[in-house]
Amino acid sequence: MRIHHLNCGSLRSIPSPGDAPTPGAGDREAAVVCHCLLIETDADGLVLVDTGLGTADLRHPERSLGADWVAYAQPALDPAESALRQVVRLGYAPRDVRHIVLTHLHRDHTGGLPDFPHARVHVHPDEYRAVTDPAAAHHRHTLDRFMPAHRAHGPLLTPALVDGPTEWFGFPGVARPQGLAYELLLVSLPGHSAGHAGVAVRDGDGRWLLHAGDAYMYHGELEHTPPLAHPVLEPVQQGAQTDAAARAAVRDRLRGLRRDRADEVTVFSAHDPWEFARLAAL
Repeated sequence: MRIHHLNCGSLRSIPSPGDAPTPGAGDREAAVVCHCLLIETDADGLVLVDTGLGTADLRHPERSLGADWVAYAQPALDPAESALRQVVRLGYAPRDVRHIVLTHLHRDHTGGLPDFPHARVHVHPDEYRAVTDPAAAHHRHTLDRFMPAHRAHGPLLTPALVDGPTEWFGFPGVARPQGLAYELLLVSLPGHSAGHAGVAVRDGDGRWLLHAGDAYMYHGELEHTPPLAHPVLEPVQQGAQTDAAARAAVRDRLRGLRRDRADEVTVFSAHDPWEFARLAAL
């Protein structure tokens, strides 16, 4: 088993606020990333956690991603960063990606779905309900942000199952992807989207990695006291969230997890470039 940290879509460059500790080599500005994981497993083939921007997004960004989003996010549109190209560079075929696990259904996390149309796509049951049930809270909000270009091929969207232990380090709402033997959990981290979840996986040393998606976007929110939001990323967070109070509560619980269980769990977000640089270098 091996876990690869992939950047599947560089976005606009942002400064590192001077009063926050910056991991890595002290870079003061960096491009926002779409941090994905590629997990090599014995029984389940390749498992992709989030997909970043896909090849069709890079060819036709305004049509696939939306003109307003492209204007603000300023994606680099580098085909070499697509999950598809990176899988091939590692010596695998696209069909080797048998499972995709998503933190949520926003466009910068689902763009690669059409590149792996055969893969089963796992989401937290709350996110699945929000996107499939017209009577669910935030249904229209969720469906509008799951871009038509990313779902036109009919992805094999599957709700994870709530069975067995329903807590992970005190976090409730834990679900397990169906048909996946590898130890991977979807941990409810609500607020950014209706069914937003973190993806918890064990690394080769038996420690946990928690891909926290967009539960926070900048390491200063966890490492700084009081929490320090990024001035460029925080407006994005506020514009997307479904529940500000829930998001703040999740952030505070992640702060506690990082403080109290750092020897057991590494927490990282989807877009912080300094977190990505540190983990990709390991």
